[in-house]
Amino acid sequence: MAELVNMLLDLFQSETNDGTFYGIVVAIIVVLLSLAVFIIRRSGRSKRQGILLLGICEAGKTLIYLQLLYKDFMTTYTSIDVNSGEFSLNETKKKVRIIDLPGNDRLRGQFLEEYKGTARGIVFVINSATLQREIKEVAEFLYTILSDRVISSNSPPVLILCNKQDLTSSKSAALIRSQLEKEMTTLRITRSAALKGVGDTANNNAFLGKRDKDFDFSDLKPIRVQFAEGSAQGKNKEDLPDLQQLYAWLNKVA
Repeated sequence: MAELVNMLLDLFQSETNDGTFYGIVVAIIVVLLSLAVFIIRRSGRSKRQGILLLGICEAGKTLIYLQLLYKDFMTTYTSIDVNSGEFSLNETKKKVRIIDLPGNDRLRGQFLEEYKGTARGIVFVINSATLQREIKEVAEFLYTILSDRVISSNSPPVLILCNKQDLTSSKSAALIRSQLEKEMTTLRITRSAALKGVGDTANNNAFLGKRDKDFDFSDLKPIRVQFAEGSAQGKNKEDLPDLQQLYAWLNKVA
């Protein structure tokens, strides 16, 4: 950009010594370049229209997908393929594409690689009732997502949805955040050690958080991570699901 400005200034300097004229030329160039950058960024954002539902198996992603699109409850099974459909937001009247990716450990990496570039936002769904025994697997997948260079570069907002709050054994979002941060601190150490000595060209992951302190979700700038609680179904069949915090987040990021 600077080279282009200097080149044009040199060109016009040979024609006139009017300082005002130079200022006008510089202003025009800056405006045109700013407009070009804006168009490029807007074009990239327009290609990222998907809200990805991510998480390990049995987190409840597919039931949330069905509730969002069809407001319906039905028995679901472990997904082995992608579910995709448009969801209309009540507040803004906008439509977003909800993309439910399989949580199977053999498939999720493949589908994440395929769809990560389309992410306008990411909803990482956690089973609040079983996190204690699944925390290592949950943290590893979440770490993979957040440290991915494409996701880090695009910086889509991330919502960690603590699902199944209707169950008596479920943990609160605050407790889940604390447990995840401890696990992510340990995981960051082991992953950094494993990657030690590997060149940047071979490492597709960005370092998460600050190097001089324990892992904290608030340090993941420019990615903004928020936590929410919800339930894709009520305690009883006649009870309504509670996804209000998810709806509010979707209205903000759409």
